[in-house]
Amino acid sequence: MALADNAGCAKPSEDFPFPEIIELNVGGQVYITRHPTLVSVPGSLLWEMFTQKNVRSLARDSKGRFFVDRDGFLFRYILDYMRDQQLVLPDHFPERSRLQREAEYFMLPELVKMLAPKLSKQNSLGDDPCQSDPEELSPNTDATRNLTSASATLPSAGAGGPVGAVSTSTSAASADVRRAGFITIGYRGSYTLGRDSQTDAKFRRVARIMVCGKTSLAKEVFGDTLNESRDPDRPPERYTSRYYLKFTFLEQAFDKLADAGFHMVACNSTGTCAFAHDQTDDRIWTSYTEYVFYRE
Repeated sequence: MALADNAGCAKPSEDFPFPEIIELNVGGQVYITRHPTLVSVPGSLLWEMFTQKNVRSLARDSKGRFFVDRDGFLFRYILDYMRDQQLVLPDHFPERSRLQREAEYFMLPELVKMLAPKLSKQNSLGDDPCQSDPEELSPNTDATRNLTSASATLPSAGAGGPVGAVSTSTSAASADVRRAGFITIGYRGSYTLGRDSQTDAKFRRVARIMVCGKTSLAKEVFGDTLNESRDPDRPPERYTSRYYLKFTFLEQAFDKLADAGFHMVACNSTGTCAFAHDQTDDRIWTSYTEYVFYRE
């Protein structure tokens, strides 16, 4: 299927098979850009794709747009870099490591270097605020530092106490420091019920499990199973209700919360009913249920 020509765009020819304006479908996200932008970095994957003569070898979606099976939301930063070879990220950008992986896939070595964590002369992480995922930082970080400082002022073995006892107790106290907070998960369910008996009920599986809570806590509990595409730039200490899980089993979500030390403190559910068809008595029940979990 050929791309529809946009107004004002030069038609592709045998010598130049690509139009001036190109539509891309990257992981379901549509981008429209100029051909010179896509070939602005020689040797990159996009340069290889859009300088070849055989256009038919490139994947297309159902509407004829060139398709790339990568993270559609992170691609906007790739495209920004292709425009002027500069990296500009929002404050508290939480997906720097993932963006670095995308830069490696698109064969952009200079961008990979920009995204790599910087090391200071003491072989420690530098002061770049975007060098690592901020969700690892929390208010309890100060508490952990205070425990470490306190251990330095405690009496040593020479003052009548064993050295091992001080270090062991401090390490145990540091390990017990965990971020407290709430996480709410919710889902919508529906089933069709006939008028004769409940055995005729036709259940639909859970379409999506939503996650509400502090970003850092949600990432800690659910890790890679958390889909952040709807709210990719949320700072770690801010709250969001736009995340959802990549799986649809409530038991699996409960297990992950229990393993992380959370316990259920509340739940609620609402339901509505409507007739499926005017000619029948079949009714469709739709419900929304939320479970609230808390960790001290």
